[in-house]
Amino acid sequence: MKRFTTFASSAVVLLAAVCGPSQAQSTPIWKWRDAQGRIQVSDRPPPSDTPDNRILQRPNHSRTAMGAAEPPPAPSVAASGPRDPELEARKRKQQEQEARKKAEQEQAAAAAKQKAQAQREEHCSRLRNQLAALDSGQRMSRYNAKGEREVLDDSARAAEGQRMRSQIAENCQGQ
Repeated sequence: MKRFTTFASSAVVLLAAVCGPSQAQSTPIWKWRDAQGRIQVSDRPPPSDTPDNRILQRPNHSRTAMGAAEPPPAPSVAASGPRDPELEARKRKQQEQEARKKAEQEQAAAAAKQKAQAQREEHCSRLRNQLAALDSGQRMSRYNAKGEREVLDDSARAAEGQRMRSQIAENCQGQ
């Protein structure tokens, strides 16, 4: 009798091992993403208001019954799984740093532009003052290559005045 019980229990175990997986495979498994983005798994179909693109897995017999020859589209990377708050915080911090760096660069560029504008205005002011002094008729002198002082005669004064006017025309437009 003991031998029969051992044989029977072995047969039951063997039968369960053989039939178990086929029974599990025949159970319909549905997977879908709900409105909050969480993945739901059930042996029953999702609610009727769930769009097809949110259904991740259908049972095999249901797929052929619906006529879907191709598998449903894979969920996008952004929609897969719950959001990682730590990752989101790091991304947000990086974006803030980039924005701050860009603002500093823009501010530095604006300051450099403003400084260059101030230097140009000062240069133009000096040129105009020198031209006014030349045109006033007062005696002007300059130092030559040997370091000697020379007084400008009328032709040198006219040449220097012409040079000043051309520099003002080139550099001081609109000021």
